[in-house]
Amino acid sequence: MEFKEVKIEMYVPEEYIIKLRNELNKIKAGKVGNYDNVISITRVRGYWRPLEGSDPFNGEVGKISEGEECKIEIRCNREYVKNAIKVIKEIHPYEEPLINIIPIVNELFE
Repeated sequence: MEFKEVKIEMYVPEEYIIKLRNELNKIKAGKVGNYDNVISITRVRGYWRPLEGSDPFNGEVGKISEGEECKIEIRCNREYVKNAIKVIKEIHPYEEPLINIIPIVNELFE
């Protein structure tokens, strides 16, 4: 199945949203038609347990943690995905950022 665009989802503390949006926009992620800076943000509650050997941004090794974070959703042309992941990893504070790359197949049904 061929597709031209993906949706990138990531979970991040709220204070990192604007910097991520701005830097992703610079590499052409978040562009839809004649619009840029297109991003959706949903507040979520996350749970995690840092394991031995981890260096958590938040929480303690061996203990289940929970906290407020934001889910960011942004569209990206397939050709810019590697650059987008690089930008996210440079800015994101988590040792292991959760990044989902989801194919958008809308054009198959137009």
